[in-house]
Amino acid sequence: MNTENLLDLFRRANKRAVLVGDRTQGVIIGLDLEGRLYLVHGGQVISRVNPDAIGGISDRAGYKNPGGDGLWPAPEGTRLGYEYSTGEWEVPIGLVNARFAVTRQTEWTATIEAEVPLINAEMTGIPTIFRREVKVIPGETTTIEVVESIEYLGRKTLHEFLLAPWSLCQFDWTKGDEFSFCGNAEARDLYTDSTSYRTVQDGRITYAPTNEKRYQIALGEDVKDIELRLKSKGLRITRNVEQLTAGGRYVDIADAPVDVEPLEAGVKYSFYNDPSNFLEIEAVGTCTSELAKGAVLSAKVTTFIQKL
Repeated sequence: MNTENLLDLFRRANKRAVLVGDRTQGVIIGLDLEGRLYLVHGGQVISRVNPDAIGGISDRAGYKNPGGDGLWPAPEGTRLGYEYSTGEWEVPIGLVNARFAVTRQTEWTATIEAEVPLINAEMTGIPTIFRREVKVIPGETTTIEVVESIEYLGRKTLHEFLLAPWSLCQFDWTKGDEFSFCGNAEARDLYTDSTSYRTVQDGRITYAPTNEKRYQIALGEDVKDIELRLKSKGLRITRNVEQLTAGGRYVDIADAPVDVEPLEAGVKYSFYNDPSNFLEIEAVGTCTSELAKGAVLSAKVTTFIQKL
């Protein structure tokens, strides 16, 4: 799918979208679609695109996953997470219904924001603003910098909570594609055992996506960056995250039951493999010990797209 094809999908669905950069290198932002970002390199949209989500709506009958790169609140599960406030898994309805506004834009940059009320599994209401500051740096490598921020609007200072910005970047995959990172850091399984999809060579740890089962790998703060090799497209996609929240700590993002306490082990990066033939490379911000009105939790996530 090329840039104009995706922009046309948004136009025909009567949903707002803006282009940052140009039709060769850039980002298409779905303002009425959770503020999702769709990455463009070489004139092609390389992010996963779900036309049903663009043309339809998500409601209690079912969630239409838009693909692209989404900003979510972490954690997902545990008693302090945001996807189980109703008892069943559900993307926060405040995010699904959010309508982002462009507050600043130039040819190669844009800032979008929307008010997103959150409710965690303890039934604590947390009013927020989600903000995404996008910058495209063109060149032989397409570089996309996004400052991901969640601003707290509540009148009451919170002490018992977890909240961190969480960037989930989705792609379709074909056989031969792989996740990869360097180092001796511990890789934890958040769902099922993934060791049969893991290889180690020259100090680099690699995982192969699969349709056989769902798995998710959690990586801690010792990991510098993560990489996705889309060999079918001849592309290498590298992500790194820089924490901008003073005094923040990494949190447990796990999709765990609501009666489970979050683990002390925090997550900086994650690989997610879904058996429905898509995957995610994820980067996570940090959380402070208290949340007062006007506090901002933020991280800068940089994505590099280049030839293998």
